[in-house]
Order: sequence, then structure tokens, then C-alpha cells
Amino acid sequence: MPIEGEDGLSILSIEDLSIDFKSMEGGLRAVDGASFSIAPGRTTALVGESGSGKTVISQAIMGILPSVASISGGRILFNDPADHRQIDIATLDPGGTTMRDLRGNRIAIVFQEPMTSLSPLHTVGDQIGEAARLHLGLTATQARAATRDMLRLVQFPDPDRALDTYPFELSGGLRQRAVIAMALVCRPALLIADEPTTALDVTIQAEILRLMNQLQAELGMSILLITHDFGVVANMAEDVVVIFRGRIMESGPADEIFRDPQHPYLKALLNAVPRFGMKADERLVPLRAIEPETSGHLMKPREEAGKRGEPVIEVDRITKQFTLRAGGPFSAPKLLKALDCVSFTVNRGECLGVVGESGSGKTTTAMAILKAIGIDSGAVRYALNGTMRDVAGLTGEDLMEYRRKMQVVFQDPFSSLNPRMTIYDILSEPFVIHKTCGVAERNERIGELMRLVGLDERFLSRYPHSFSGGQRQRIGIARALALGPDVILCDEPVSALDVSVQAQILNLLKDLQDKLGLTYVFVSHNLAVVDYIADRIAVMCRGLVVELADKASLISDPRHPYTQALLSAVPEPSLDNLLDFESLSAGRASEPTAWPDPFRPTEGPAPDLTEVAPGHFVLAPGLIDGSDRQPGGLRVQALT
Repeated sequence: MPIEGEDGLSILSIEDLSIDFKSMEGGLRAVDGASFSIAPGRTTALVGESGSGKTVISQAIMGILPSVASISGGRILFNDPADHRQIDIATLDPGGTTMRDLRGNRIAIVFQEPMTSLSPLHTVGDQIGEAARLHLGLTATQARAATRDMLRLVQFPDPDRALDTYPFELSGGLRQRAVIAMALVCRPALLIADEPTTALDVTIQAEILRLMNQLQAELGMSILLITHDFGVVANMAEDVVVIFRGRIMESGPADEIFRDPQHPYLKALLNAVPRFGMKADERLVPLRAIEPETSGHLMKPREEAGKRGEPVIEVDRITKQFTLRAGGPFSAPKLLKALDCVSFTVNRGECLGVVGESGSGKTTTAMAILKAIGIDSGAVRYALNGTMRDVAGLTGEDLMEYRRKMQVVFQDPFSSLNPRMTIYDILSEPFVIHKTCGVAERNERIGELMRLVGLDERFLSRYPHSFSGGQRQRIGIARALALGPDVILCDEPVSALDVSVQAQILNLLKDLQDKLGLTYVFVSHNLAVVDYIADRIAVMCRGLVVELADKASLISDPRHPYTQALLSAVPEPSLDNLLDFESLSAGRASEPTAWPDPFRPTEGPAPDLTEVAPGHFVLAPGLIDGSDRQPGGLRVQALT
């Protein structure tokens, strides 16, 4: 459906575009007759799963298609409002003068991963200023001044210092701001944002979305937003285009897309998104469901499984400090307190969600439970052979038994699988290391694991690179289940996946928990995902557990200001619950010294949590007195 501005012209019109890839196996049509347009000053969202052709279309617009790809049909018409000329980008030489004048000048792009789109060898100021020098003809001094102004515009805390800063010295959110500044320094007419917030925490994501809205209003540019997150679409886009396998399935104003979706694919995508307030028995509906077959060895009674609801893990006031690299030859190394008296209990058969921003201590806590890192003080205890044992003291066969009972699913399904090993070898490794069975039984168990996660046994001879992200994550889950564990630590297991594949994995984990009696510690920064899968939620910030409650209480009645900020920053896939960008204060909420009384921390080790309602604990040092302690380092006191 063409979308036009007041003068009857769109900024960009894609007409019947087809793009083919060549390979040794033959040709592949990545984009097949796609047509849509972008109106001046508006945001158009291009939505679809990985592999649907979204990024390929953005590459074609920018003239940066890979060498094996070519435009086989259609037009890409760019109507530049600066000089009112129309250019068919599809006919331009990607290395020619006209395309170079457009790329980075009139049409700019923000990539998904800010670290890989910035050179680690050059300062932020040099990289942003380069575009100004190339396209605007500015001198080095003028480019530096323009860069400083742009860094101020994207709300860098210290623009002057940032000019001489290297990308690795910045946080993920500041790196993304630098990439946006680099894209906007020439004041383009069209900004392509390719998954600009996928790698960011919800609070940082909200900051970047608010920033893009402000910059669009100030610069009057159009935005092509490429994403698979319908929460981002609802808060950012005025027009939506849905793509599947290179073909446009549905397009129109955001209000119509959300309130009256027509195409079955769009309806399926919307049903696959986790959202707050789902009923206890309500399930996500993935596009392609996994039906796990649970039979054979994994379903045999387990010797040491205790009763559901009994404590299986106790984390009691653990602390951990890391030594940071010294800033110079004469400066002393700095200490970073990653964990500050962290305490909670995990009960058998439940899923405890651990949420917080990057750097909050979530993964460090998980690694401490695994005994993958040592702790400075406190204790992690595990119910081994019917007795709570201090994990730090486990050695020999007891440690091997603990390793069998405690497994992990990592965040990145590709880097956690050895690319030189076949799937058979990957799933065989746990049995070989722990010497649990012979070759014949091992092969039976491996076949059972593949069926359990919905994969064909014929794939066992393949290597990880031949699988999709969702399939690789299922292989990681199968490996974690190989030894029949009691507890699985899931470290951001779905953050890198599309919503439809995410729904597959979340449903699979819930089904396996029900069928196998598993206990989960589920680490994530996505509160909507945790709300779907967890029974209780622990919220972490700067190495502190600031709130701990069952999910219904925490979502409906958050007490700590940091928890409230996290919830307010989650973009929901609904036009009825849009983010309030004006009231978001993510930066202050993650700074403990800015918390109001009684939540502001005091000097010394963090105090115990305070019970403010039955089963609902909050870090509130201003309320603590000499009340009796509860197991796991929790102290009870009513909030008055």
C-alpha cells in the first residue's frame, strides 16, 4: 500500500523488488516482489522473522549487498527532499559517485550490534567526524565541532570527553548513541534502523527509542525501523509492513495492524509475543510448535529427587569483587563489587527468574551457583544426597555428582556449541566425560534427546552452522538434559531469538519442567519473558537483590523504585499500553544513590531484605531493625 506525503511523493518507494543470492547449491530468492513505501517524517516498521529478507532490503537501499547477491527486478525510488530529484537506487553502481553521495549522507543506517559497527582502533570523535568531512567538506576542526554538537544532541553525558574516547570504553547504550550520532551527523532524509535495540536492556532500549523519537521530530527525517519486536513497533511506528520469506504479507497504519490484523502470519506473530497479565494456563502460540516426545531413559524415576517445594539451592549472602585493569602505570587497580550479600532460595520444581540490566550481577550469580567462579564470602548450598552441602567444599566424586545435577543453557546458541563437532559428538560428550553408560545405551539416549527437543535424529551427523538459531538453542537444551539434571540454569536463553522461535523455546522449557520435574534458575533482562515462565522473580541491580516475590505480586505491586523503572520501560505489543517516554528515568533508577528513602543503600555490606507483604521482600535499609532472620539471609519486618 503506497504511503505518500503532502506533495504526493514518498521519501522511498520500493516497487516489485526481487533479490537473488547465488551459491554452489544453486540460487535463492531472498526478496520476492516486495513493494512498500515510506512517507516523509514518518516511521515505517518492517517486521518479520530472521531470514525473512528485512536486512537484505536495507542492504539494497544502502547499496551494500554482498557480492553473491544481486537485484533481479524492481525499483528502489528515492525522492530527495533537498533537491527534489528522484533516483532509482536499483540501477546505481554501488561503488559509483552517486551512490557514495547518498550513502551515509542522504540515507544513513544504524546497525544492530554497535560494537561491530564501530572501529576499535579509532576514537568516537574521529569516526563520527569522518562522515562530516567526506560528505559535507568540513575541515578537521569544523568536523570536530559538528561531532561535539551531534554527541550533545544524542545526549552523551560528556561530549567533550567522548570525542577522544574509544568504543570499548563505552557501555552498550552509549555505543549505540555514538552509532546514531554517526548516522545523523549529515542530517539524512532517511534513517534505516536495523534492529537498533535488540542487544540492549529494556531501560537502555527505552532511552534509545525516546532519543530516536526526539531526533526525528527535530530533524524531520523518515525512519525505516527493522525489527521483530512488536513492543518496539507499537511504540515507534506509524506504518507497519510485515514480511515473510521475502514477500510482503500485510501492510498498513499501525492502528489497523494491531487492532485488526488480517493475514494469518501476522496473527501468529502477535500470538507468539509474551505479554503481562497472561492467564496461568495460557500458552504462547509459536508458528511452528514443538511436540516433545518424552519416553525411555529420561522418564525413569530419579534416585535423589526430593519433594516439590523443598529448598534445593540456598544462596546465602554471597559477595564477589573483580579487579579492574589499572588506568595507567602509576594508578592503582580498581575493585568492582559484582555481588553484594546476595541471598535467595530456590525450591525444587519451581522456576526462579533473575532479572536486571547488564552488569547487575545476574550471570555472576549463576556462575557462582555453578561453581564456575569462586566467591569472596557467603555460601551457596545445594541439596545433594538429601543434605544441604556447601558447594565450595565439594571435591572428587561429590563435585562430579553436583556437575551432573546442575546444568546450564547459555545465551548464545552458536558460540556455546563447538563448530568442529557434529551434533552426535556434542550430545555424546557429557556421557563420555561422566562415564554413565555404554555405547549402545548412549546412542539410545542421544536419539531420545533429539526427539525430546523436536529435532530429527537424521541431523546428528550435521555441524552447528547448518542449523538455525532456534534449532541450535534446542541442541543446547538437549545437551543440558543429557545427564538427567535436577536444576538447569538458563542464562538469557531466548534473548537472541525471534518472537516465534522464542515462543517455541519457552513452551519447550515449560513442557520439560512439567514432564521431568526440573528446577530452573532463569536469568533474563526481559520481564515479560520471565513473567511467562517463572514462579518467583528476583530483581538485581548493581550486585544487589532489590526485590524478591512471586511473579503476580511483583508485576502487579512492585515496591522498589528500580523494579518500577524496569516495568515502566518494557515495551508492550499493544497500542493501549504505550511507553511514557517523558517520565522514564532509567539512568537515575539504576543508580542506588538516587533511590529515595528508605531504599537508599547505607555504608558497608548490604543489609538483609525486608518482608513488606507475605512472601514479598524488598531491599529497604531504612526499615531494618533487629528483627529475627529467616533462612537464606532474609529478615522479616512489616512495611508501615
